[in-house]
Amino acid sequence: MASKKTAATVAKQRKVQREIDAADKKKSSSKKKSDKAIQAGARTHHENPMPKQHQVKPGIEAKLKPRPQFRNPDYRGSGKLDGKVALITGGDSGIGRAVAVLFAREGADVAIVYLDVEQVDAEETKRVIEREEKRRCLLLPGDVKDAQFAIDAVERTVSEFGGLDILVNNAAFQEHAESIDQITEEHLDLTFRTNIYGYFHFVKAALPHLGEGSAIINSGSETGIFGQPILLDYSATKGAIHAFTKSLATNLAPKGIRVNAVAPGPVWTPLNPADQPATKISDFGHGTSMKRPAQPEEIAPAYVFLASPVCASYITGIVLPVMGGVIGATEA
Repeated sequence: MASKKTAATVAKQRKVQREIDAADKKKSSSKKKSDKAIQAGARTHHENPMPKQHQVKPGIEAKLKPRPQFRNPDYRGSGKLDGKVALITGGDSGIGRAVAVLFAREGADVAIVYLDVEQVDAEETKRVIEREEKRRCLLLPGDVKDAQFAIDAVERTVSEFGGLDILVNNAAFQEHAESIDQITEEHLDLTFRTNIYGYFHFVKAALPHLGEGSAIINSGSETGIFGQPILLDYSATKGAIHAFTKSLATNLAPKGIRVNAVAPGPVWTPLNPADQPATKISDFGHGTSMKRPAQPEEIAPAYVFLASPVCASYITGIVLPVMGGVIGATEA
């Protein structure tokens, strides 16, 4: 027979249970919770459904509808990168463009690396940096898979701007495949040589010019944390980038060079319409807690934070998630 004390505890448990059961019943009979996108920023960002669209690679931001939001007009520069020189691969569009613009707003001169077929995007980025942000911008067309190009790009940056303080490895190749059987040797080689070999090439080329207080920032991905079933090769390279970041951070700490990574979730850039079928693009980013993809301007401040010696002087070897929630999305 239960004691009076036990009976009282059970009664309390059942009372709480009845209250929650009643609340659950009320909830199930009420209107379904809205799937409306969450707007938590200084201005409204694009929401789903996005127009159905598909681009041939590498994807051109000038052709993307709606155009990605990268200017971040409410962001006020405060000289966090005054006098610095930054080199950004994949800096013509997407996250790279947004980072280049904010770096310039914080006082840095910027060199951007891109494939020559993306010239129209690169020219627009240059115009924004020079006319709106009043900083210098150097365009460096070439292929990050080419180790000699990495050396040449770094040397041109140093020659033009007098040094190098920040390297952002951001250029990437992504192409989905429903099965590992669909990933050819050529496909696998292209992904790894772009996404991880390219990072190695630019770090090796940049290191002789980096010194105490310099920063390297690598673009990782939520796919490198959680995996993605239709991006087997891409996810593998992003996981490698995260490990490379942590290892390099320890390796370079004695030189005073900080190394970190940013791991974005789904972001509205040319990368995804140049990968996914048009039918999937309309709901891109809906699986996040924010119910929409990020805009590049929402990701770029994380790079400013990690690049700035006045913000992140004691931070190295981290992978900073900027994913629109804490649960990994199942989309590319």
